Amino acid sequence: MSDHIKLYIPGPIEVSADTFAAMSAPMIGHRTKDFQNLYASIQPHLRTAFGTTQPVYLCTSSAWGIMEGAVRNLVAKKVLNCCCGAFSDKWYDVSLNCGKEAVALKVEWGQPITPELVDAALSAGGFDAMTIVHNETSTGVLNPLGDIAKLVKSKYPDVLIITDTVSSFTTVPTPMDAWGVDVMLLGTQKALALPPGLAVFSASTAAMERAATISNRGYYFDFIEFQKNGENDMTPSTPAISLIYGLRHRMEKIMAEGLENRFARHAALNALTAEWVNSHQLGFLAPEGYRSKSLTCVKNTREIDVAQLVSTLKKDHKIAIDGGYGKLKGKTFRISNMGDETVASMTTVLTALDDVMTKL
Repeated sequence: MSDHIKLYIPGPIEVSADTFAAMSAPMIGHRTKDFQNLYASIQPHLRTAFGTTQPVYLCTSSAWGIMEGAVRNLVAKKVLNCCCGAFSDKWYDVSLNCGKEAVALKVEWGQPITPELVDAALSAGGFDAMTIVHNETSTGVLNPLGDIAKLVKSKYPDVLIITDTVSSFTTVPTPMDAWGVDVMLLGTQKALALPPGLAVFSASTAAMERAATISNRGYYFDFIEFQKNGENDMTPSTPAISLIYGLRHRMEKIMAEGLENRFARHAALNALTAEWVNSHQLGFLAPEGYRSKSLTCVKNTREIDVAQLVSTLKKDHKIAIDGGYGKLKGKTFRISNMGDETVASMTTVLTALDDVMTKL
């Protein structure tokens, strides 16, 4: 369509025509064998991608439903919320709003959460859970989750690790079981390249055992309800069936590409964007070694008019990028390379940006 704006924002990202086609499959009853077959058919690929032998659950909500649900289901004593950007900061607010005792481990936006910082915070004692966003989309920071999890499991084994992987899942390795992560969750509108509205998560045996002891878990996001229904290839509540058709299609595409190939493709496309940033004497908000592989958060070191950059790119080239999130608006801009992007498609947006930069 001539009026189509191609999305290079870091969520929701561009959804392919073949994915929309898969979502248009005929509707089925959600309490039928047909749905059970659909649900079961996705499990092997999801478990492979999660790196877990545990069931993977489907929830009709944004990722925030499960982010809140994990706090309600797993925190009996005190939770450490690792805050390094807009979304991880919000998790602390959610913990407080759930009536939980919470401590915020805060770093400046653009800086990573390190194992040393987590160790120092947890050493105060009294914690039984922690939250961390693996890839903080607002800042382009990729936190060293594997190293953090190794530290936590060795020194603080009773602390359950809850992580959001919405923009890192299948773009970099996220081996849930090998790392010792207790809850891994994501929404479908970023790295999975589906429309918003579906959350996907898995929980360790320890997490489910903890949940069974917690009162006031609620109903809609009750992990035990997901477990009971999942045993019968069902969901506790009416599922977004069209999105689940889309999820099946996306997982088939991901497995056909191969996870290692997918990791390499995202790294190569991210490097292509980094070359463009350097060629224009711009900067990166995240430090070297902690930069996302699925998006680039460009630091506006030249003090260009970011709002004009974004609007002109959309007007002249029908391409959308993000002009900075929250307090970083105008100080940064973000370019996504998630989903089905290729060297050709990323070259298109970077060439378009070249053109717009000459007009500022």
